[in-house]
Amino acid sequence: MFDLSPQDLRGPILGCGDGPASFNSEATRRGTEVVSVDPMYRFSAEELRSRVTETAPVIAAELRKNADEFVWNHFESVDALVAARLEAMETFLADYPHGRRVGRYVDAALPELPFPDRRFRLALCSHLLFLYSEQLDFGFHVAALKELCRVADEVRVFPLLELGSRRSRHLDSATDALRSDGIDTRIVRVKYEFQKGGNEMLVVSKEADRAGRHAGPASGRQVAGALCASTGR
Repeated sequence: MFDLSPQDLRGPILGCGDGPASFNSEATRRGTEVVSVDPMYRFSAEELRSRVTETAPVIAAELRKNADEFVWNHFESVDALVAARLEAMETFLADYPHGRRVGRYVDAALPELPFPDRRFRLALCSHLLFLYSEQLDFGFHVAALKELCRVADEVRVFPLLELGSRRSRHLDSATDALRSDGIDTRIVRVKYEFQKGGNEMLVVSKEADRAGRHAGPASGRQVAGALCASTGR
């Protein structure tokens, strides 16, 4: 979903709103420096397991009810999607206690992050900004994107649709606000698509020419947000 290249995976990478996903664990094993932030990291592994296991059947039922909003290529069925997410959760939970102790899983949330300026080469935010446009207003989106630009050279956000598979109501106005502050924005198509029409990411960098410093992308309903992220990025 983020069209990551080998150069991107040199890190350091910030994952924002990562939740119980396996990206941090898998990338760390590859030698990539990754820090994930999410307010759910204040809870223990067993508390997180209990919550995810408890809600999975409810989410699966809602996905079946709204199945026509999604593209069933990457995942063959709702059951396959849920199984993949639960497998990713197990990978995450095996890594979580140690990762939290060493600072790879940080209890924090947008729009204020506990990192110095330009701490990361790349910040990734999946299934949070734009997806929850009804719950998170325009001001939050702009503040969050500016904060991500403060801590990272480049920011990638996926998807650009809100719940219900509609283009985010904040996308155009938020990108206009960023550009007015000298922040470059680009919409780039990616190969991953689960929400119908959700095959684009927003690429943001603080200066229009900053993207040239790093290799750019190679290719030019509320319940869905909890499970539609793939195990990797």
